[in-house]
Amino acid sequence: MKKRVAIVAAVVLALGAVTGGIAIAGGAGDDDKPLTGSSLDRASDAALKHTGGGKVIETEVGDDGAAYGVEVRLDDGRVVEVNLNSDFGVIGQEADDDGANDKDEQGDE
Repeated sequence: MKKRVAIVAAVVLALGAVTGGIAIAGGAGDDDKPLTGSSLDRASDAALKHTGGGKVIETEVGDDGAAYGVEVRLDDGRVVEVNLNSDFGVIGQEADDDGANDKDEQGDE
């Protein structure tokens, strides 16, 4: 009887570990949908005009309450995210702290 309880407990623990691992892996994935085509061109142009230059390094649809998000590496090496509405108007800008020097070791969510 004790052996059966131990086996059941081991199976439950193993399933919990697998389920937890799947949840962690699912949450850690990059589910940002990149922009393409004319939306990419328009969003990139709007972001670069707003920042006064730099290089677009990443784009995404629907992030942080914005219709579009564009990450720009500025000429001084800093990275900012420019948030745009559905008409490609700038609604905000924030420093991107998800880089190599990020202290919290995880993305901002």
